Amino acid sequence: MARRYTSKLTWDDVTPEHLYLNRRQIMAGTGALLGAGLIGGQAQAQDLEPNTWEEITTYNNYYEFGTGKDDPARNAHTLTTSPWSIEIDGMVDNPGTYSFEDIMDGMTVEERIYRFRCVEAWSMVIPWNGFELADLLDRVGVQDGARYVAFETANRPDEMPGVRVPVLDWPYREGLRLDEARHPLTLMATGIYGRDIPNQNGAPIRLVVPWKYGFKSIKSIVRITLTDEEPFASWNQANAREYGFYSNVNPNVDHPRWSQASERRIGGGLFARREPTLMFNGYEEEVASLYEGMDLEANF
Repeated sequence: MARRYTSKLTWDDVTPEHLYLNRRQIMAGTGALLGAGLIGGQAQAQDLEPNTWEEITTYNNYYEFGTGKDDPARNAHTLTTSPWSIEIDGMVDNPGTYSFEDIMDGMTVEERIYRFRCVEAWSMVIPWNGFELADLLDRVGVQDGARYVAFETANRPDEMPGVRVPVLDWPYREGLRLDEARHPLTLMATGIYGRDIPNQNGAPIRLVVPWKYGFKSIKSIVRITLTDEEPFASWNQANAREYGFYSNVNPNVDHPRWSQASERRIGGGLFARREPTLMFNGYEEEVASLYEGMDLEANF
């Protein structure tokens, strides 16, 4: 069973952004998060510095606002994020439509630093604020027999210019196995660097699954469904040959059109050195047991 992270941190303990970017100060003890054990094992061992706010918020994949990396930052201001609600249905004891405020009420918001990868073999290290998805699932009550959690993104053509183009079968949808969803690394993120998530990063609430490729971490969630059947996953349905349902970071399985054995950190410049991609994105110690006995090349 995956251990749950616990923390007694309050907002007074949150490390300011400028200190995140100063490794010497963090290692000297100002980074309370290191001592609190909120960083995944391999990522902690590598002492990875978070990317800057500018890098995190200007280089994004969010096709609802355009397919270019700078399109979301330019276009996502049109998304209305308040009020916001999430419909939770399917195999739960307490189905209903919950406001963002209802969901956040009573949740313990913590900070996590994750390496967040996307499909083009680039990576960022992002200090997310949020709460464990498992906490929300416990609140609504998961019924016996549920095996998967399905997610759906907002679909608003008047506010999201990208959905007027049939790049995918809108709305964007994703899914996890229930044990993946309950893992303590699986985060419902509501902030970055202690600030509210910008629209281009998935405001007001999104999923973060740090051992999977970035497209599994669905943005601007409006629906969560518990089900006993493997759910629709947009990229998997669009091109199953290239995008498997699991989408775990596995450097030994190449994308049909490029190698996934190495990655480039955003922010390192045009000639940034490529680094070896780590199995499960560096979280192998924490999550490998979820896939024990599975063929990770067939179940990619």
